[in-house]
Amino acid sequence: MNKKVEKYRSDLYVFRKIRDLKQMMNSSAQLYGDKTAYMVKDRPGGPYIPISFNQLKRDVDGLGTALLELGLKGKKVAVIGDNRYEWLVAHMAAVCGVGISVPLDKELPVNEVANLLNRSGASALVYSSKVERKALQAIQQAPGVELLISMDAREHSDSVKSMPQLIQHGQDLIEQGDRSYLNAEIDPDVMAILLFTSGTTGLAKGVMLSHKNICYNVYAMSQYVDVHEGHVGLSVLPMHHTYEQTCLQMTCLYQGCPIAYCEGLKYITKNMAEAKATVTIAVPLIYESMHRKVWKKAEQSGKADKMRMGINISRRLSRLPLNRATKKLFKDVHSALGGHMNTLIAGGAAIDPKVVEDFIAMGFNMFQGYGMTECSPIITVNMDRYSKPASVGLPMPGTEVKLVDQDENGVGEIVCKSDSVMLGYYENEAETAKVLKDGWLYTGDYGYFDEDGFLYISGRKKNVIVTKNGKNIFPEEVEFYLSKSPFIAEVVVRGKDDEKTGETIVWAEIFPDMEAIREQNGELSQDELKSLIKREIDTSNDQMSTYKRVKRFKLRDTEFEKTTTKKIKR
Repeated sequence: MNKKVEKYRSDLYVFRKIRDLKQMMNSSAQLYGDKTAYMVKDRPGGPYIPISFNQLKRDVDGLGTALLELGLKGKKVAVIGDNRYEWLVAHMAAVCGVGISVPLDKELPVNEVANLLNRSGASALVYSSKVERKALQAIQQAPGVELLISMDAREHSDSVKSMPQLIQHGQDLIEQGDRSYLNAEIDPDVMAILLFTSGTTGLAKGVMLSHKNICYNVYAMSQYVDVHEGHVGLSVLPMHHTYEQTCLQMTCLYQGCPIAYCEGLKYITKNMAEAKATVTIAVPLIYESMHRKVWKKAEQSGKADKMRMGINISRRLSRLPLNRATKKLFKDVHSALGGHMNTLIAGGAAIDPKVVEDFIAMGFNMFQGYGMTECSPIITVNMDRYSKPASVGLPMPGTEVKLVDQDENGVGEIVCKSDSVMLGYYENEAETAKVLKDGWLYTGDYGYFDEDGFLYISGRKKNVIVTKNGKNIFPEEVEFYLSKSPFIAEVVVRGKDDEKTGETIVWAEIFPDMEAIREQNGELSQDELKSLIKREIDTSNDQMSTYKRVKRFKLRDTEFEKTTTKKIKR
């Protein structure tokens, strides 16, 4: 660890304590007033339009007041749609004085949306125009939904309420003296948000989170990562996911950082430039794609050798990012990412440390964290001034993390305890009992600590391959080495029993990167393709212990199915 940054380990940022999300929103309105809180577009490709912290409070209070008048006190309000300001308003209105918010994944098929509406017991559904057809079809199978609210309808109809009209009506009621919502008491210890984990509805578990859970996560994380002054966030990940919801939406609202809503993955760099965004959070797939494009462009322009030399010099001189000279040296890369971006936070899955190291060397402050929905979600995260590229960071302030059932290498299951740990799984005591034991959350992830207390993730407990002689193999580790090949786009590793020997062997299913293969090798026959991939596997095998090496593989013609946060569904 660089001595220049070690001093920051105990130098935490100081922010106000918060009891609940309503208090957080109200205090942010008082602190930041008419400063820009959100940047939105009223048409695709149009300019960003600012919305203030005061406006957010007015809109949330207006909608909340109207929802109470409609009889939704204490009931569940489901929200589904694309990333946008209205999604946040609906969510905050529900939790800050009405009842419980149920964020839903907009990518789910109709039958699964209906199933989750039924399982949650939602009484209302707020939706955007982009998912209108899906929402209307889903409620045909969800008789408990009494009220439909469109984020985009300008006027009420017989069957659908207009969210803009409800906001205006609620604001009128407040002016007339209705303080039912403004004075609504918040109990920080009861369920306020019901979030379903990814997976089919039969397997998805409803995670019950309270105001205290979210607020503690926001407060603790803010002591490690400061985005309050001079920053602009870009919202990229689905808003129903805790990673996006807590780490960007709530943390930026808390710290006073404006958020610009991205128009879609293919517009990320364009929107970065338009919004002058300085910080974003994303899954590794997005950053690794950016990294590949940066290097591909450098190769094509003949600047790759110069860039490698610059990276080596930068690493030798200092690990401190955001150095002006470094940013000037890599100005083409900074321009490609909008010209203002300086903080890249990765989470949701493992990322190749080389990607982090390269971005740091090129003048970006990049680091990763670790968590799960059941912990609201962050458990550990690197500090923005004290980090290690390959690690998921240090336990957050007030979060206890330990390892149980450690092996001879110090690898064990990660368990944690903090005020961010969920209340439990909704209507599922059996599953709750499996993961919550004596106040500790058993994550199902394996990991280890280094000598400085930084955590490293080895893999998922349920994915571990156990050989006949008792060796544990983490598929994620094998996949990491295989994915270093420029010719392997995606890979999933499993254990299989060999019919001849009875031994458990490592088997890989691979989706080749045909574009990269054709660029360097031209058109290949199927046999030639298999030979090429076999050579890449052999190269990866040389970097691993004998018992971890891939013995069998098969190729696939299509990408693996993924969750909306771009994780491969195993």
